[in-house]
Amino acid sequence: MKELNPLLHSQLRLAVMSILMNVEEADFVYLKEKTESTAGNLSVQLDELSSAGYVAIEKGFIGKKTRTVCRVTDFGRKAFEEYVETLKEYLNL
Repeated sequence: MKELNPLLHSQLRLAVMSILMNVEEADFVYLKEKTESTAGNLSVQLDELSSAGYVAIEKGFIGKKTRTVCRVTDFGRKAFEEYVETLKEYLNL
């Protein structure tokens, strides 16, 4: 049986990817609220997902306020779909 992707098997990274799979983009504040995570932990996990090529992160400004926007990449979408299919195999679905 295929192994579950360890990068996606983390609770917070899996939550972030699950959210991003269902929206065009999400900003940092939205992800922080939805995942109920700390800013520091979310930032670290987003960096991991970005380094793997699973999410694209854009940093910008709205006036003087910073805004970080995240999107799932095609590579990330494929990895997430494979993770779900592997999980279904484990569950015999």
